[in-house]
Amino acid sequence: MKGFTHFDREGRAKMVDVTEKRMTKRSATATGTIFMKQETLNLIEKNRIAKGDVVTVAKIAGIMAGKRVSETIPLTHPIRITGCDVDFQFLRPAMSRQKGKAGVKITARMKTRDATGCEMEALFAVSCAALTVYDMCKAVEKEMVIGDICLLEKSGGRGGKYIKR
Repeated sequence: MKGFTHFDREGRAKMVDVTEKRMTKRSATATGTIFMKQETLNLIEKNRIAKGDVVTVAKIAGIMAGKRVSETIPLTHPIRITGCDVDFQFLRPAMSRQKGKAGVKITARMKTRDATGCEMEALFAVSCAALTVYDMCKAVEKEMVIGDICLLEKSGGRGGKYIKR
């Protein structure tokens, strides 16, 4: 299957061989949002969620997830993460893409020096951080929606630089 590197000539899944690729500096940034009611966001901001400090726990979950992608997503390579940061921005309903909903925008930045990139690590970090926010707040609100998860940019490797338009 031409164009897809994770398939062999018969169309069966395979792990890409990166043995001969050079170890180079690479980075990736991903983002996503968990949308919720303003009241739920207020509780998060005031640290009034019964399970504890939502942002700190979600940040740690995102970092941990980014370091363990190859254990969960088939065909990804274990890579050495050399830097990771997960940030949170509180969104008021007027700033949100979901009409009338507040939210938490999550951004993960990953760095590595390896033979393959860290885009999946950044995306997975955002996803797990958002799921952690949901888990910690579900007793207050079950209607939260996770979305808009995407790669913002990446650098390094054969593909060079990518910036989302």
